[in-house]
Amino acid sequence: MSAQSHGSYKSYATGFILSVLLTAVPFYVVMADVDIDVGWAIAIIFGLGAIQIMVHIHYFLHVTVKAEDGWQVMSLLFAGVLLAIILAGSIWVMFHLNTNMMPAHEQIERVRNL
Repeated sequence: MSAQSHGSYKSYATGFILSVLLTAVPFYVVMADVDIDVGWAIAIIFGLGAIQIMVHIHYFLHVTVKAEDGWQVMSLLFAGVLLAIILAGSIWVMFHLNTNMMPAHEQIERVRNL
């Protein structure tokens, strides 16, 4: 490994500050009961979460396009594909969970009728 593959104090501090900001904004949106649509709140949370994952990959894992003659681009693409699958799957589960779950009072009535 070369000395350039490791981050400097400045890059670690930048990554840390970005991570704190990218965590604080969604936390504020949820905890302060900001008056926005639920769709926008979810978009903010997931969007900033996706950006935070990329910040961690760049600043803390040191995966860049220039490193190793560009071979780490495959790692970035793989991380992007996994990120898209996880975000899309999470959104799909959350939006369909309410319609696919049976309320408890209906379960109790079915048990009583047996």
